[in-house]
Amino acid sequence: MVRTTLSAAEARRVALAAQGFGAAPADTVSTRTLTAGFARLGLLQIDSVNVFERSHYLPLFARLGSYDRATLDRLTMTRRGPYAEYWAHEAAFVARTDLPLFRWRMDAFRERDARPNRIEGVERTAGVRRELLALLRVEGPMPASAVEHEANVRRGPWWGWSDVKTGLEQLFRWGEVVSAGRSGFERVYALPEQVLAPGALETAPDRTTAVTELVRRAGRALGVATRADLADYFRLRSDDTAAAVTELVERGELVPVTVEGWKDRAWLHTDARVPRRTAADAVLSPFDPVVWFRRRAERMYGFHYRIEIYTPAPKRVFGYYVLPVLQDDRLTGRIDLKSDRQRGLLRVRTAWQEPGEHLDAERLAETLRRTATWQGLDGVEVTDRGTAAAAVAGALGVPLVPHVAADDADAPESTPTDDAA
Repeated sequence: MVRTTLSAAEARRVALAAQGFGAAPADTVSTRTLTAGFARLGLLQIDSVNVFERSHYLPLFARLGSYDRATLDRLTMTRRGPYAEYWAHEAAFVARTDLPLFRWRMDAFRERDARPNRIEGVERTAGVRRELLALLRVEGPMPASAVEHEANVRRGPWWGWSDVKTGLEQLFRWGEVVSAGRSGFERVYALPEQVLAPGALETAPDRTTAVTELVRRAGRALGVATRADLADYFRLRSDDTAAAVTELVERGELVPVTVEGWKDRAWLHTDARVPRRTAADAVLSPFDPVVWFRRRAERMYGFHYRIEIYTPAPKRVFGYYVLPVLQDDRLTGRIDLKSDRQRGLLRVRTAWQEPGEHLDAERLAETLRRTATWQGLDGVEVTDRGTAAAAVAGALGVPLVPHVAADDADAPESTPTDDAA
């Protein structure tokens, strides 16, 4: 029976089931399990902040449980791995065979960069780009650092891009070079023919066909979604998304539904399940698809979420690297985590219960123990800051550590790099 209405709770369960939550973690997570989890999501967003763990490792851990990160590295970070990078949501790993779906975006970036307000920078690096393409043709794939020299120095509080890095990123946006893995988390660049099947980008589908396929995948990954939700998953234009939705409704792949409490029309993917309940325990990356579109997180979970890593320490409300706590089909709290590898501890620098929610401290304690083990750490330490700190420390059976101002400061290893993108 096709559903035409969903309660708010049903919508949450549909969305979480579509995202791979609800199944008991496997005893052993194999390469096949990881690739199946990746296929369900369609992409893993990349971010270089590693105060706790780099973002792209976390969605699969949240859904599948402990796995060997080296296995994911072999899939995503090597030249011959099945995944590559592109601007799919933000910078993200996608299946290498999916890159042709973004050929139209590469062309759009080239057109954008040719506009009067950008063309000066493009013309300035034209000679550098020619040299880079010639170098890659002779030397093969390489990172920007293998090309740069002493004159290329950082100029700002975050980073300064040299003409080499700028030229490579222009070529990357336009599809004239592609990613060939990473070296020390630095992107490696290559000519398309050095990585992709012959003619892969030249025989790519047209924009309308590609966008329709991306919206179809977004619908399947989200389960139930508004047009804005569908557009955000692969960062599509609203008008393109609307046309794709119309096509997918005509095909019978998306069904219009009304969701309790949602002002906008929604669509249910025909493969979506409506579970009676969802059993989930996880801490979520700020860039997990469950929460990366903040408007959707607020609409579905009543969860107002803003990452505070770029907020000056005195102005932060919840902490530096705060992760939402998922318990069953609710976001019940948020915690600021740091992997203190020198001391062998997972540090809970703040712990908060969401107003109006029940945070099960015992369940969160078990999640934190599993997380520490996955990180290769010996235990968990809880700092005395946040409405749930005492309860979490009690559930862990550890004393509260006094909060000090240094807990709020940016950790040296967490500073973003120019390879976040």
